[in-house]
Amino acid sequence: MEKQFHQVGKRKNGIARVYLRPRAGETGVIRINNRSFENYFTRPTSRMLIMQPLELTSTVGRWDIYVNVQGGGPSGQAGAVKHGISRALLEVDPAFRPVLKKAGHITRDSREVERKKYGLAGARRRFQYSKR
Repeated sequence: MEKQFHQVGKRKNGIARVYLRPRAGETGVIRINNRSFENYFTRPTSRMLIMQPLELTSTVGRWDIYVNVQGGGPSGQAGAVKHGISRALLEVDPAFRPVLKKAGHITRDSREVERKKYGLAGARRRFQYSKR
């Protein structure tokens, strides 16, 4: 078996373990948590987000991609998968770095949900003021 590349991607509370393997069939397969890519991410925006690093590097269909993703919601998981794929592609060929770096796929998106404060309805929202 040829070499397999493994990387971890993170976004919000989502963590994705990404495995890139040389394709076995005609086209590359993307499986997420043992489900098909289209089955797992039903929103087209999530699917588009995940395909971005592959399209930028012109490697669509060249790899079988297997992903274990957990934690967070659909948006955070999609971002984590994108980050993991980008990092794994760097391991495949360091020449992809300038393209992925310019598009902002290498940097982990560190934005997290702000914690709720006491005396407030949410992180910043106050309770409705009543004059009378």
